[in-house]
Amino acid sequence: MPAPPKLALVTGASRGIGLAIAEALSEHGFHLILTARDQRSLSRLASRLPNSTALACDIREPASVAQLAALVRKCRHLDVLINNAGVAGPAVPIATLDYATWRNVIDTNLHGTFLVTQSLLPFLRKGSVIVNNLSIAARIAFPGMAAYNTSKRGLLAFTETLREELRPRHIRVVALLPGATDTAIWQQFWPNAPRRRMVSPATIAQAVVAAVTQPLNTNIDELLITPSAGAL
Repeated sequence: MPAPPKLALVTGASRGIGLAIAEALSEHGFHLILTARDQRSLSRLASRLPNSTALACDIREPASVAQLAALVRKCRHLDVLINNAGVAGPAVPIATLDYATWRNVIDTNLHGTFLVTQSLLPFLRKGSVIVNNLSIAARIAFPGMAAYNTSKRGLLAFTETLREELRPRHIRVVALLPGATDTAIWQQFWPNAPRRRMVSPATIAQAVVAAVTQPLNTNIDELLITPSAGAL
């Protein structure tokens, strides 16, 4: 008797890396819960990906995350959690970085990932996988990107702690560290970036799918995916 389809939840699924991961998981037979802030975009995506459910969620807001958890509760379990939602903010030096921008980036990238993960932990079981999209900024500080760098470095520590806490439950936690990727995020601070020399979202998505479909005893802690040397 064939095993039932696995269920994956992807945050920030409406565009960029999250969209590519959702599409790749669907191609591999996963059932999906898709979430982002824009319900219209999510609904369009769910209409073309089979066995998909879309629910808008602002991961900065505990009440919104609670609604997402209520949806997962109806499914009784979750096999894969992709914490992808994030924002970058404008590229400005610390001296002129306004607090509202700082707060939005930290709240989304760091606090939001914490809220989603904590809310969904009860539904993860032995063999489940969590993938946190950190960015190479978790290890390399980029001038003008203080809030983004800080959120991603903090998220790396969160991911490493989560990995150790969930190891006894046989739940794998993977840190995804993509380098320069051809997504719309570059419009905020480098509109003329050489996108053709960047990593494609599809390449990252295939690496994520390969990681989450490995056997339980496979030890994958990090996925570092960067353009070839000198590409930028």
